[in-house]
Amino acid sequence: MKKLILSFAVLIIFAGITFAQTQTPGINKTQKKQQMRIHQGIRSGELTRPEVRQLEKQQARIQHEKRIAKADGVVTNGERARIHKHQAFANRNIYCKKHNYRDRS
Repeated sequence: MKKLILSFAVLIIFAGITFAQTQTPGINKTQKKQQMRIHQGIRSGELTRPEVRQLEKQQARIQHEKRIAKADGVVTNGERARIHKHQAFANRNIYCKKHNYRDRS
């Protein structure tokens, strides 16, 4: 009985650690903010349809990269840093397209 309880406790602890390693709250928050900025640009007319298509495609690539990082159950620091780097680049693209600066795609 003690072995069963101990093995169950170890399983719960291991599952909790794995669950925590696949969480990406900062990445999710940034994605939501970027989506809101894109939609605000659509409503205000700051973004054209081709610009929106480019930005949405970039967001889809970031989402795909996040899904791949989570696939093995662990989001490593390297994967997390790479996603953050791509989000920062997307952030600059949104700003540049909304303000009609040089194309940064």
